Amino acid sequence: MAEERLQKILSQAGIASRRASEEIILEGRVKVNGKVVNTLGSKADLSRDHIKVDNKLLHKPQNMVYLALHKPREVVTTMSDPQKRKTVADLIRGAKERVYPIGRLDYHSEGLLLFTNDGEFANRIMSKRTNIVKTYVVKATGALTEKQLEEFRNGVPLFGKKTKPAGIKALNRAENPWYEIQLTEGRQNQIRMMFKHFGFLVEKLKRVKIGFLELASLKSGQMRHLTPEEVRKFKHILKMDEADEND
Repeated sequence: MAEERLQKILSQAGIASRRASEEIILEGRVKVNGKVVNTLGSKADLSRDHIKVDNKLLHKPQNMVYLALHKPREVVTTMSDPQKRKTVADLIRGAKERVYPIGRLDYHSEGLLLFTNDGEFANRIMSKRTNIVKTYVVKATGALTEKQLEEFRNGVPLFGKKTKPAGIKALNRAENPWYEIQLTEGRQNQIRMMFKHFGFLVEKLKRVKIGFLELASLKSGQMRHLTPEEVRKFKHILKMDEADEND
């Protein structure tokens, strides 16, 4: 087996996404054959080298696992929390393999969240190049004007960088209306910040769809395995038969 970058090995072993694995390496938590490796770009061979993360020996997952969770509000999208808040790890204890979340939903948001131990699957879903559409329903503290809706769709400046084009449509007419929003990017608190740009706050936010996969009847706090057909469909969309070393 050929040598591969450490962050890719960690990701494929179900430790974390490739981006998060880079942070783990930089924090000095990885050892290769007994030596700490904290330089990005370092390579190893999992079939030959002894690789440890937090002093635990790495093994390739026996089975690839793909889960959907309805994350409740006031739950942190991390596997552990120094503030001792409830985390998504508390909701997926039934998973036989070690899995991690693909992306995140903020503490006050709820909805569909995917988990896996398939590093390449996670990396491609989060990649800017795949443009997986994520759909949300949002309750705001006020109604956007037609001009503001158009600006929302075309992109608004956040921290010096304009957001990508987005979809938005009003679901009702009210003092505190609901909107359906579609994004292909996922900056931290992006929807909340976009509404704040127009002088409104987000009261409620729920992710109801990732690509073709809908939250549907999954109840808050409930988890389920993706069906083989759902996994195949995602992999086809993500073109996982193509090499993508630069992702």
